[in-house]
Formats: sequence, C-alpha cells, structure tokens
Amino acid sequence: MEMEVTLPDEVAVMTLPGAVLFPQALMPLHIFEPRYRDMLRDVLSSHRLFAIANLDPHAAGGFEPPHRIATVGIVRACQKNDDGTSNLLLQGLARVEVRGILREEPYRRIRIRVLASAPVGDPAENLRLRTALARIIAARERLGGRTKGEFLRFLKTVTDPEAFVDLAAASLCDDPQLKQRLLETLEVSARLRLFGEHLRHQVDNLKLGHRLQGDLADEDIVGN
Repeated sequence: MEMEVTLPDEVAVMTLPGAVLFPQALMPLHIFEPRYRDMLRDVLSSHRLFAIANLDPHAAGGFEPPHRIATVGIVRACQKNDDGTSNLLLQGLARVEVRGILREEPYRRIRIRVLASAPVGDPAENLRLRTALARIIAARERLGGRTKGEFLRFLKTVTDPEAFVDLAAASLCDDPQLKQRLLETLEVSARLRLFGEHLRHQVDNLKLGHRLQGDLADEDIVGN
C-alpha cells in the first residue's frame, strides 16, 4: 500500500523525459541544472518533498509539459559534490494528479491532488494476481533475465499486492510509456494484470529465442 503521509497542496517538480517514479520505489538523481540546484536547496531546508513528472511529448504547446499523473517523493539521502552538483536518493510516497503549474521561476511548482488506489472488490483476487506475477517474474529470470539477485530476494518478501507490482514495475519495466500507464492505473488488480501481460509476452519471446537458438552460441545464432 502507498505510505500514509500528509502532503502539501503545492510542491516543486522535476519534469523529466522517461522518468516515472512509483510509490515506495527509490530513484537516484544527479542534480546539476541551476534551477534544480535552487529547488534542492529549498526542499532540503523544508519538508524534503518534491515530485517527479514524466515529460508528455504529445501534449499540445507549453514548456516541458508534464503528464497529468506524477509521484511525490521524499529525499532519503543527499550528497553535495565539490562542483555544486548533488547526488540524491528519492523515495516515492504517493501518486498525485497535477492540477496546474503555479510558476516556472526559479523552478517549477505545481498544485497537486493526492490519488489513492481504487478500492479492492476482492482482496483474495489481488493476492492471486500477485502470486501469478511473481511466478512470471521467476520464469523471466530463469530464461535470461538480468535483474539483480538481491532485488528479487527482497521482492519475494513483499506480500502486499500493490507494493509488489509498483516495486516490480519500477525495477523490471524498461518501457517508459508502459510505466506511465501503470502509474495512472489506480485499480490494483488492473495494474497487476497489465504488468503481468507485459512480462508474459517477454517470457514467450525468451522461450522462442531459446528454441530458435538451440545449442548454438549467441554469436552463431544466424546459422541456426
């Protein structure tokens, strides 16, 4: 489940192409632009909160248009470098709706509304979908997935279906458009099904690749 936290109605935001932060997930960031250095200074001196919004390339007009759904995170760790840049670790707290851009200078601030996941009709169904997704993830790794073992071991300990799918999507999904869809899908069961279908397709492709390759080495696949 998303963390219980009271968020302000307005926060600073970084609007970045392909960047999708999920609740509870961690995102490392390198802060180097002057506007974001100013933002980080102010954030660290107050509540340590700011949002990450994925840049929407299909939005009409405007400067760096954000997707409507973003995530507010909290700075868990920050190291300032000698050159004035900073490396930080941001942890997602909650999905939010971007209600409007309040200002652009010296950095962007937005008005937000916190979004809760849709009520669950059958908790047992979500647990079943979580188990099914875990099996698909395990099959993907057996067929050549390259996820770090420590993350997979940690993921096995996450029993809550919502936290499970958000953390899995944050680390295992390399498609920014799908990540944004998953972020915008408030119904947990639908989120589990959507990501499960995506990973199942990957597993099918990996199985096909193994059958086509047979006993040949990777560099000899064209000869099979």
